[in-house]
Amino acid sequence: MAHFVKLGKGNIVVQGIVVHNNVATTEQAGVDFINNLYGTNDIWKQTSYNTVGGVHLKGGTPFRKNFAGVGYTYDQTRDAFIPPRTIYNSWTLNEETCRWEAPVAYPNDENDYKWNESTQQWDVDNS
Repeated sequence: MAHFVKLGKGNIVVQGIVVHNNVATTEQAGVDFINNLYGTNDIWKQTSYNTVGGVHLKGGTPFRKNFAGVGYTYDQTRDAFIPPRTIYNSWTLNEETCRWEAPVAYPNDENDYKWNESTQQWDVDNS
């Protein structure tokens, strides 16, 4: 199945749809099918369900950095989908993955953590 997202104002994803691969033999064929189906001339982009952070989870070719959901932004220069910015001002966009990252790496141990913006660190989540 081929996944497509509709872009609204500011290239923000506003809707997603799935089209059978027999119909969406190319991205343009999928876009044409959707616009004919809805009787519109909207901007649609194909997105890969299996792509996260520029990596294809099944070993295939990554496509547009991230699977897009409603609220994601399509960046035409990067040809990538970027998730909505987190509520944390300290997090920055990783140019390779097009994902938001904390200024401190998530600890790699058996604990669960939550980000503490005021201390700029990961705190153990005891909830």
